[in-house]
Amino acid sequence: MKKALFILSAAAGFAFLVTACGTSGANPDKQAQLEQLREDKEILDEKIKALEAEILAENPELAQKKVYNVAIDTIGLQHFEHYIQVQGRVESEDNVAVSAESAGIIRSILVKEGQRVSKGQTLAQIDNQVLQSSVAELKTALSLANTTYERQKNLWDQNIGTEFQFLQAKNNKERLEQQLNTLNEQIEMTKIKSPINGTVDAVIAKVGESIGPGTPSFRVVNLSDLSVKAQITDSYSGMVKTGDEVIVSFPDINKELRSKVSFVSRVIDPESRTFDIEINIPTLDQYKPNMVAVLKIVDYTADEAIVIPVNVIQETEGEKYVYVTGEENGKLVARNKPVEVGKTYNALAEVVSGLEAGEKLITTGYQNLTEGALIDIK
Repeated sequence: MKKALFILSAAAGFAFLVTACGTSGANPDKQAQLEQLREDKEILDEKIKALEAEILAENPELAQKKVYNVAIDTIGLQHFEHYIQVQGRVESEDNVAVSAESAGIIRSILVKEGQRVSKGQTLAQIDNQVLQSSVAELKTALSLANTTYERQKNLWDQNIGTEFQFLQAKNNKERLEQQLNTLNEQIEMTKIKSPINGTVDAVIAKVGESIGPGTPSFRVVNLSDLSVKAQITDSYSGMVKTGDEVIVSFPDINKELRSKVSFVSRVIDPESRTFDIEINIPTLDQYKPNMVAVLKIVDYTADEAIVIPVNVIQETEGEKYVYVTGEENGKLVARNKPVEVGKTYNALAEVVSGLEAGEKLITTGYQNLTEGALIDIK
């Protein structure tokens, strides 16, 4: 050891002499002189490092003299959950785009946005003047046909007249009745009606606008039956089941709730390789169809688990370990503890074995520690 220290001293003295000689020389090229000094310094640095390594190898106790500042956390038992996280959206079972059954021009709109409506209530009226005129004419003809039929029936009952005359009057009356029924049905089709009980969410149609079947004119929603739907990759098909706990968060309104998976599809989409899930949620004014929801489905729980930050876990040659505090000769030292890690989520890991409640886990300053290194708790 003395020999090594002597060499270190000699090396330092050599560096001083080189520097002194360099600065006292008459070399006019100062840049070349500076480069030479740098090269000499690099050589000396390498020799110093090599000598330091030899000294520490021959005298391990010298390494223990350095004290590392660390921070600790007492290990305790806590509840741990692992989640499958996906994004979904709020949907309503009754979210209907209402369109007309017949083509025509809208003459009046009878509701406004936000208004509650009942099933079958008329939302708008399409022009039906031509049909109404046809109904009036048909009613006049039907009145005459009824009178003719009643007369022919009375005569037929008295064995007066021919059967052909009676059947002709009867057929004419029934034909006109059928035509009247058809016209009345066509008139009903000129009314745009709500198919469900709910609230008018959007009025798309405008008075005077020409519309036809299939063109949305209104949107009616019923928020009494809301759910969150999402698609999950098929790699989780064996992990997600009906009844699983799920945390549903709504980023737009900064709200969170716990619920259960109410439906899991048994079929995997062949194109997206996903399956559908559904979670029922309560009826509240804040929840709106198509609102984004983040689902955290609980697929693993442990009530009394040792949970530590993922970043304190180190690995060497496939073995995971952490540092805890220990005592040696009355001094605090770092102890290397191999651990077996289970599930990890949100920067936290469950330690299955290797640690016990009450131990002091080193959470800061662990990167440069070695087994038995002296430590000082900040």
